[in-house]
Amino acid sequence: MAEKSGKKWDKSKLVSRYVTEGPSKAAARSYYYAMGMSEEEIHQPFVGVATCWNEAAPCNIALSRQAQAVKVGVKEGGATPREFTTITVTDGIAMGHEGMRSSLPSREAITDTVELTMRGHCYDALVGLAGCDKSLPGMMMAMVRLNVPSVFMYGGSILPGKFRGEDVTVIDVFEGIGKHATGEFSDGDLKEMECHACPSAGACGGQFTANTMACVSEAIGLALPGSAGAPAVFEDRDSFAVKSGRAVVDLIANGGPRPRDIVTRKSLENAAAIVSATGGSTNAALHLPAIAHEAGIDFDLHDVAEVFKRVPYLASLKPGGKYVAKDLYDVGGVSIVLAELLRGGFLHGDCITVTGKTLAENLEGITLPENQDVVYPVENPISRTGGVVGLTGNLAPEGAIVKVAGMKNLVFEGPARCFESEDDCFAAVQRKDYKDGDVLVIRNEGPKGGPGMREMLSTTAALYGQGAGDSVALITDGRFSGGTRGFCIGHVGPEAAVGGPIGLLKDGDIIRIDANEGTLEVKLSDQELEARRKDWKPHKNNYQAGALWKYAQIVGPAHKGAVTHPGGSEETHVYVDL
Repeated sequence: MAEKSGKKWDKSKLVSRYVTEGPSKAAARSYYYAMGMSEEEIHQPFVGVATCWNEAAPCNIALSRQAQAVKVGVKEGGATPREFTTITVTDGIAMGHEGMRSSLPSREAITDTVELTMRGHCYDALVGLAGCDKSLPGMMMAMVRLNVPSVFMYGGSILPGKFRGEDVTVIDVFEGIGKHATGEFSDGDLKEMECHACPSAGACGGQFTANTMACVSEAIGLALPGSAGAPAVFEDRDSFAVKSGRAVVDLIANGGPRPRDIVTRKSLENAAAIVSATGGSTNAALHLPAIAHEAGIDFDLHDVAEVFKRVPYLASLKPGGKYVAKDLYDVGGVSIVLAELLRGGFLHGDCITVTGKTLAENLEGITLPENQDVVYPVENPISRTGGVVGLTGNLAPEGAIVKVAGMKNLVFEGPARCFESEDDCFAAVQRKDYKDGDVLVIRNEGPKGGPGMREMLSTTAALYGQGAGDSVALITDGRFSGGTRGFCIGHVGPEAAVGGPIGLLKDGDIIRIDANEGTLEVKLSDQELEARRKDWKPHKNNYQAGALWKYAQIVGPAHKGAVTHPGGSEETHVYVDL
């Protein structure tokens, strides 16, 4: 790897040599001069500074500012930053309509476009800034795929809103829609809540998917310690951005560690542990296998669920608990949860991180503060097993997942009420056309069948808003928002579109969900299921061309991460070694 001496770099083994070094690269260098770059800057390592900045939602609106701070750090380290952007689809706005089909596929688009930009311009390293649900795993997947020196940085959470003296998040607004449908909320009540729920830039404030994956970025070792905590509008964000820029230059100079040194089976187990301990989003069971896949590691839903079984639930965060991300930051951030898990023997402390130190070394001296109830001590957890549970059974041979954080009753049995799409179920819920004890079944919403594996927050939040969150259950081959609460089982596989058992159900079939035992069963014999399969026909969707059609042709099953290419195990070369 390159050796740094003052402001001189040996680029003979850096990828950017293909666009900056030697007479044959004069044409490429002319483009850099056209952008005002000096000869010194051209012959330094090139660091891609990738953001998901856009004006779609508050999650991403602060990323451009933070990218400028990253570039300061890169320049201070003696390298040359090259900023670029990629897309995001923001779930809070895409939720509850056809736009949600674009959400999960956007993760692949983010990874692919970052890869293509890095490859096309021969950048030597990457700092990735992300602020919304799919952009966090998408950026981390790109880092592992490329295996260039990389540092991840979260854009930060939103500040909590206030509604009549209580902290609220956008999830409360979704539930407010349900209250409005029942008459509990007036038009004025709903308007007041929507105007006060989201008071600043930043991602959703509870332990939903963005904050869950931000915690993962520290636990897995791709982000600087402490960088996941500060809200988006805090000056700490800019300080961590500068440090991240400097850190990635150090990684170039030192020859690593690179992402595939960091992302190992043990660090993936650490990542699953922080999800469990914080009652995090079920979407982590899609994203951790996908990150592993980029490194050629087989780590699926069942592996994630095994970690969830043994790791206690420690942090009382919404939607299952009382607090939001800023409250966790105020008492010490992700590091205090990690330190408690390490103290209890639930983490692999010897995993290397982007600091060049092990996770245990990064956590030295960090202790759990007293006189707070945001994070519980490992000896006295909120519950002895994690806030998320994996399920298997004759209704889910490939698995399913449920978030149990905050739930009291972990067993549910009732008759199926089948819907062929989320839209049909949501319309029935709005009409209150269901009964206590029903198991609402939403199918044809998986990765292939949707296509796009929509989240069901609008439906689940409406049920809670109507006061039915504990009296009905919901199962789907789609997925749920990190903000979903209640007996809501997602990722049921195989999905209906490929003939999975969920596609064979009929109204009235008795379904039993047991989160204690980790089972999801329908009370039908194997013979009856096989007889129904002979009569089954796939459901036709409206996406027979375009990006979503293309996604449906290549996407894999949910339990493997809903990935779209063969992954690191099939590579004949890695970009960084070109």
